[in-house]
Amino acid sequence: MPQLAEAVDPIAATARLGLSSTQKCLPPWLFYDEAGSQLFEQITALPEYYLTRTERDLFERHADDILLSLECPVTIVELGAGTAAKTGILLKAATQFQPGVLYQPIDVSPTALAEARESLERHLPQVVVRPQVANYVTDPIRIHREAGAKVLALYIGSSIGNFSPADARAVLRNLRSQLRPGDALLLGTDLAPSPCKTVTALLAAYDDAAGVTAAFNLNILDRLNRDLGSNFNLDGFRHEARWNPAESRIEMHLASTESQQVHLPANSAGPAVTLDFAPGETIHTENSYKFTAETLASLLADSGFIPARTYTDSKHLFAVTIAEAS
Repeated sequence: MPQLAEAVDPIAATARLGLSSTQKCLPPWLFYDEAGSQLFEQITALPEYYLTRTERDLFERHADDILLSLECPVTIVELGAGTAAKTGILLKAATQFQPGVLYQPIDVSPTALAEARESLERHLPQVVVRPQVANYVTDPIRIHREAGAKVLALYIGSSIGNFSPADARAVLRNLRSQLRPGDALLLGTDLAPSPCKTVTALLAAYDDAAGVTAAFNLNILDRLNRDLGSNFNLDGFRHEARWNPAESRIEMHLASTESQQVHLPANSAGPAVTLDFAPGETIHTENSYKFTAETLASLLADSGFIPARTYTDSKHLFAVTIAEAS
């Protein structure tokens, strides 16, 4: 069934703008259609992808401490919630300190939110789930505040690393504008290479041996074919992960394996466009910035938050920071 024009327009406009740039690019929010969300869930279980299991371990070790530090009941909001697999650890801890918990997950994927709601309502009946389908970067979000409760806003999984430093500050400042002094942010960040963390291990997390990350990256072209009627040949592109030390980030690209043309049909977002690709030319699809203690502290301070405590694993792979809205 064809999509309604208003549903296609943001995708079409974004694709046209990014693919017409000198460095062709697409924003990472386009990854997360139903197929992309399922592929990302597979990525989080891969042996190379240390981020999810390390953050989960930090939650299991420190959830009680995090909740007790807020010193009052909480209502929990989560940006980019996905299926909320790790969040259940924090929600379970919260139910030990208050009779009920309101959880407000926000995500672009209705499928992921439905899965999160079904799972949480089955396993944690004390949690009331109010999902919100929205792109928290471009859409307004609603935060319901229960009487006498602080808001604990979760932004975990190192999702903040997908934004440039300026855009990361804009995202957190927008969130801060909807919070009150005393509310809190729980931020998950992937850490930069160090004596304990090699660039090789970091690259492997974004280019796994099973090829799941490659399929996830290529799905962004498949989505444009499905949603816009473009004719990307997925066999004509290969997944590349690169470490950019000057910017302290992993970059994901889709490199053209040959000289080729791709057609974007006309629609309500604009006229037909023909894109030329040279061999080796890339579409830049994602950045994943890696943080030091100093860059993390600067990000939070510039965004209106006061770091209270940071939890890290023994190998300093990943950090979870609780910060108060100033």
